[in-house]
Amino acid sequence: MALLEVNHLVVHYGKALALDGVSLTVEEGELVAVLGPNGAGKSTLLKAVSRAVPSTGEILFKGRSLQRLPAHRVVAEGISHCPEGRRLFPELSVFKNLMLGAYLRRDKPAIEADLARVYALFPVFRERTGQQANTLSGGEQQMVAIGRALMAHPHLLLLDEPSVGLAHRLKREIFDAIRDIRESGTAILLVEQDARSALTLADRVYVMEHGRIVKEGAAERLADDDMIRRVYLGV
Repeated sequence: MALLEVNHLVVHYGKALALDGVSLTVEEGELVAVLGPNGAGKSTLLKAVSRAVPSTGEILFKGRSLQRLPAHRVVAEGISHCPEGRRLFPELSVFKNLMLGAYLRRDKPAIEADLARVYALFPVFRERTGQQANTLSGGEQQMVAIGRALMAHPHLLLLDEPSVGLAHRLKREIFDAIRDIRESGTAILLVEQDARSALTLADRVYVMEHGRIVKEGAAERLADDDMIRRVYLGV
């Protein structure tokens, strides 16, 4: 049984069809990337899994349907969504933004352990824990957003465009952190425009166009696919 199983997922925005029968799986501890052009439905897919938008079809997590659960219950089940655009509370400190990720938890020792894990992952925040989020660079804000999602102690982390708009050095730091998160045992469903980096990180890849999955397979195999190389890698 897959950790996450999505079957025939359909999402409409009014009369517009955003997802048209999408199916995919994520196994325990696996990193699965979703590639595709803007408007393909990638972000909508993550929002549907986290129940931020309504959908029809089937979403199973650890064998249990998520379709009727509100978003906060999905977090409690073990899925944490780091959305595109970070969506931090700009006037709150780094520490308070991080702790908002643990708002459903009452296990104080484990919360403290996860906070230490975030500070180990992003050491810059050890000295900036009291700094307001809106005074951080874009890359640092993205690190806070990822850290906040980790504070929910998820089994599955949904990452939406974590490297968008970042300089190369900060992109590398973000991808190194994603690799570390995956190696710690957390499964990841990653939406990413940087196809080259995503293919390097991922175990498996799905390619979306116009709300549908048009290709899927092992990352190594798709990295050699002519269409992927031409459209996404520019070679």
